Formats: sequence, structure tokens, C-alpha cells
Amino acid sequence: MLRYLFLPLILILSTFVSTEANPYSLPHLRRQYQQAAADKEAGEKFHKLMAAYDKQDAVVLAYKAAAEAIRARDASMFNKLTYVQQASKLFDQAVKLDDDNAEVRFLRLSVESNLPSFLGLSAHVEEDRQFLVNTLLKHPKSGLDAESFGLVRDFLVQRGHVSDTDAEKLTQL
Repeated sequence: MLRYLFLPLILILSTFVSTEANPYSLPHLRRQYQQAAADKEAGEKFHKLMAAYDKQDAVVLAYKAAAEAIRARDASMFNKLTYVQQASKLFDQAVKLDDDNAEVRFLRLSVESNLPSFLGLSAHVEEDRQFLVNTLLKHPKSGLDAESFGLVRDFLVQRGHVSDTDAEKLTQL
């Protein structure tokens, strides 16, 4: 009888542990990315984690691309361009795998919008910005969970990537 009571509890706990143990789970990657964007040491740790990723999930590949871009931020002048070009290639691969994924588009926009235009690696800024605005305005049917929605909306509004009218609409959602 006790077995039947503990079995559901064990299954629930094992699911929780396995989700938290997965370093490539989206909640974990989101936290790592935000920390890496703010701190050089966290950036190095994030890059090391993402460099080991060798599968083909579009969103995880986009985080891998973002890790390359963060590495460029902290690299010597000699290596910056190499890392940014690698990030660009990974973003292209991620978008090719899933061009309707708002999180992939958001990550690419967050990187490309911060690159100097003379590098010629910011070709998708307007396309991604418009895609994200259209996607967010469909919320809660946007396909984004609450965490992603808030992250993308706040980025677009706070960085001035939307008109005042769209900013007002988005902040009401």
C-alpha cells in the first residue's frame, strides 16, 4: 500500500530533479544568459556551457550564438570579429531550423541591435523587431510563456525598439 502512495511522489520529484539537472533547459538558459550579459565571469561560464552543446534545437542554438556574442564583448580586439561572425552563423542556423520561434528572433535581435553597423552583421534587426512586435501583440496566443513574453516585451519597450503606440499596447498586455 505504501508503494502506491510513494510512487507518484517519487515520479514527481524525479521529474523536477531531471528538469533542474538539465543545463540546457530554457529556464536555466534564460537565467544564465541574463547573468552572462551582466557579468564577465558569468559570461565565461555561460560560453563554456554552450560550447559543449552539439545538438540541433533552434532555441538552444540561439543561446549558443548569444554566448559567442557575449564572448566577443569580453575578448581582445583581435578576436572580437571572429566571435561575432561565429554568433551570426549560429543565429542563421537557429532561424533556419525554426524561423517562427520568437525566442530565437529575440536573441538575434538583442545581439544584432548592439553591433556596430559597419560590421554588416545587423541585417535582421528590423525584420526581427517587426516579427516580435506582431508576435507580442497576439499574446496570450503568441506562443511565448509568461517569462519569455515579459523578457521580450521589456527589452523592446525599454530599448526603444517600438513606437510609443506599440509600447503602450504592449505594456497593457
